[in-house]
Amino acid sequence: DNTPLGEEEILEIPDPFESYNRFMFEFNDKLYFYFLRPISRSYKKIFPECLRIRIGNFYSNIKMPVRFFNCLFQIKGKDATREIERFTINSTIGFGGFFDIARSYFKLEPSDEDFDQTFGSYGIGPGFYFVMPFFGPSSMRGSVGLLFDYALNPFNYILIDPVILTSLELHEKINFTSLHLGEYESFKKEALEPYTALRDAYFQNIQAKIKK
Repeated sequence: DNTPLGEEEILEIPDPFESYNRFMFEFNDKLYFYFLRPISRSYKKIFPECLRIRIGNFYSNIKMPVRFFNCLFQIKGKDATREIERFTINSTIGFGGFFDIARSYFKLEPSDEDFDQTFGSYGIGPGFYFVMPFFGPSSMRGSVGLLFDYALNPFNYILIDPVILTSLELHEKINFTSLHLGEYESFKKEALEPYTALRDAYFQNIQAKIKK
């Protein structure tokens, strides 16, 4: 039984603020279709895929501390060590992380850990469902976890100017979206009720990650 200590199997996440969440879902949906998707499409036309992948690698590499510390907090020593190895390799012969040499040549796969999973691994329940503006599906636990993840983001210490910091975060989002255009559209098209489908998909995904 891989259920975290003190946490019983939960089939679905409570949604006591459904009216607010549905409003925020519509807000994020329109933000995607009227702002993020058009910009990402133009961005995709300007920059070749190989460059956009390299940029994504850079952002992932610099945020290594988030994954590393969450691996430590979950007592995943091998994963934490692998994160250090990946960062060392990619920051040097990977030219600052633009090239994921650790994965391509050393078969060192990145972990996928955050504080939402860390809290869950210690038996802290998700609380209620909560749709965050701009960030999308989350929970009470996930929202708090995001603050902790944010505190471990090196950009917050390297860059003091909030305008530059916000611009980089927006660029990261646009770059990521340009590599995944069509996925949200397909998900929404196939879902009978997109709001409920997205809520359930989020919860099932985070539960599966916690059990790993």
